[in-house]
This record gives sequence, structure tokens and C-alpha cells, in this order.
Amino acid sequence: MSKGMFGPIREFAAWLARPQVLHPAGFGEAGAWGRWSALLALHLAVLLGVLLPLMAFWQHALGLPQPEAFLKFPRGVLLVAVVIAAPIGEEIAFRGWLTGRPRSLWLLACGVLAAALLAAVSLHWHEAAASLGFVALVPVAALGWWWLRGLTEPPGWFVALFPAAFAASTLAFGLSHLTNYPVISLALLPMVLPQLWAGLVLGFVRMRIGLPASMLIHAIANAVAVGFALASS
Repeated sequence: MSKGMFGPIREFAAWLARPQVLHPAGFGEAGAWGRWSALLALHLAVLLGVLLPLMAFWQHALGLPQPEAFLKFPRGVLLVAVVIAAPIGEEIAFRGWLTGRPRSLWLLACGVLAAALLAAVSLHWHEAAASLGFVALVPVAALGWWWLRGLTEPPGWFVALFPAAFAASTLAFGLSHLTNYPVISLALLPMVLPQLWAGLVLGFVRMRIGLPASMLIHAIANAVAVGFALASS
């Protein structure tokens, strides 16, 4: 890496040591593309040089199954699903709310409640009430989104709890990828190290530059993963 690329990496390391709420500057800030490129290079270097070889060794040593994520899609839609849809959806769900804007936190709360209601329906727990609650939640979420439109600053409690919120987001993002495997076990935990690393990098990119920037790195990393998977299949 060139000397100028180490500045963003040092900034990233300092932020990881003390995560805090930032106001994303966007790609319009001077040097934003250079900062983004340095973080992309760091992400791919650790992913390809350390984590993927480590995963391959662990998988071979323990005889673990292959992930089934890429097998869920016909090849014709694989790129669209994994390289476009997944980065957009996952960045919104796991990192879209990290700035702490009240509207985003409101939608996060509504999303968690909606997921709980859908789980109750699928498990047949108070199915009628859960279904009614889910339907009623849609206009309530929209009303709250409209009501909070003028508020942009994160509430004080969120600022204080941000390190825990960032850690929870990163862990949830990583552990959610255990569902890529046919059977979940403790032996599979090291297999989500790439996603945990991605959660750290993408969290900082989202906070420092913005959500489109983290989506773009996420998409490139997924494209690399798809390329390796298809080449080895």
C-alpha cells in the first residue's frame, strides 16, 4: 500500500479502539474516494490473505460442510441476488441505523417487532393476534417515519450505547451467516470470521463515508466470493 493509504487505516484502527457516532461525510468530501479505496484494499487483503485460507484449513481439518448460500439461487440470478440485492438489504438492516437518526431507530424497532410477529405466526403462537399485529404495524411504522422527519440528531442514550450497538450489529451480521450451512454447530463459528471482519470494516465505512460506500464495498467483496465459489465448483 502506498504511504497515503495508511492514513485511513490508522483512522479506522483508532475508531475501532473507541467506536463513536460519526456524521458520514459522503463521497463529496475531499479525499473520500481515496479513503474508500484504502479501506477496500485493506478489507480484501485481510479477507483473501488471512481469513479465506484460515477458513479453508479449518473446514478441511474438521470435515465441515460447504456453505449452501450460492446453491440457493440459479446461476442466472446469482449475481443479482448476492452482488446487488444482498449488499443493499444487509447494509440497510445491519448498518443503516448506526447513525442513530430517530427515523432509522424507529424503523429498526418496527423491523424487530415485525420479525417477532412473523416468527410467532410461523410457529403458530397466537397466530391470529400476531397476524393482526403485523398488519397494523405497517401504517404505524409509516406514521412514525413521517412524524420523526424533522429530527436528525441521535438521542443521547444512543450515543452513550453506540459501542454496544455497533458490537451487536457486527455480531448479528456475522452469526446470521451461519444459516448458510445445512446444520449449525459450534465448530462452524470460525467460518463466519470473514463476515465479522466485514462487519467491522463496513461499520466504519458506513459511519465515516456513508451507506452507499459500505454497500459498494460489500458488493465487491461478495463478487469476489462468488467468483471463488464458481471457480472451485
